[in-house]
Amino acid sequence: MPEAFENIDRCDCNTIHEDVIFKVRQKMPQDETLMDLADLFKMFGDSTRVKILCALQLSEMCVCDIAVLLGMTKSSISHQLRSLRQTKLVKHRKDGKVVYYSLDDEHISGIFAQGLAHICE
Repeated sequence: MPEAFENIDRCDCNTIHEDVIFKVRQKMPQDETLMDLADLFKMFGDSTRVKILCALQLSEMCVCDIAVLLGMTKSSISHQLRSLRQTKLVKHRKDGKVVYYSLDDEHISGIFAQGLAHICE
């Protein structure tokens, strides 16, 4: 590796840029908000949940349909859907005895689409 790139991630200065720190600190969200954001991104860290989100981006589905699509048990799909509902990524509606799941809103679809576009670049 060329010597110019070996230390590129290390800062050797001792200067504190107080104006930058002040400006950034004013715009940083509260710690609780950042923790909620981290929890949201954790939901995308499981391949089963990502598959469920992908399916729900394409169509509203019930647990049985998702289980068949992914070759999993209804119990394991229900467990993942519970986590996705708790983080407001997925919502549900009841039609008689059938519960249908869909993405919670367009923001979720956008996050998913942007992530997929980034990976496909």
